[in-house]
Amino acid sequence: MNFPHVVVVMGVSGTGKSTIGALLADKVGVAFAEGDDFHPAANVSKMADGMPLDDADRWPWLDRVGEWCAWRGELGGVVSCSALKRAYRNRLREAAPAVLFLHLAGDRELIERRMAAREGHFMPVGLLDSQFAALEELGADEAGVTVSVNGTPEEIVGRAVEMLAAR
Repeated sequence: MNFPHVVVVMGVSGTGKSTIGALLADKVGVAFAEGDDFHPAANVSKMADGMPLDDADRWPWLDRVGEWCAWRGELGGVVSCSALKRAYRNRLREAAPAVLFLHLAGDRELIERRMAAREGHFMPVGLLDSQFAALEELGADEAGVTVSVNGTPEEIVGRAVEMLAAR
């Protein structure tokens, strides 16, 4: 499949950004990057201690994600990145204007269950409220699609591919 896009898989913690992102990248034959890997150690420690990041924490991280998106350019790629606020997405678009966003959306109860079931992740369930409070849905003028996280990962990726291909 010809997929010359860079897609940022966005949403609150626990929506499956990493799982869906990796599956999507594999399905369309492009590279995948785990957005959490771009965080400095201080950010990871702060979140692991139950403290939400502030914008000053996020800007350098977003710049690193944006650099990856720009580097992938016309090669295509998929990266997981919460990108909860429009300002954060704007920052990514400054680095890579053609980036597309795949917003994984679901209700709080489902996402909380998924977060509670996962092991070895630094993001505690206690920060989910701050994530939902910060979330700004994709605007009609933003390049991207919103896909429900209901269903299996393969079903979610199937819907995402269809919707992204229609863009």
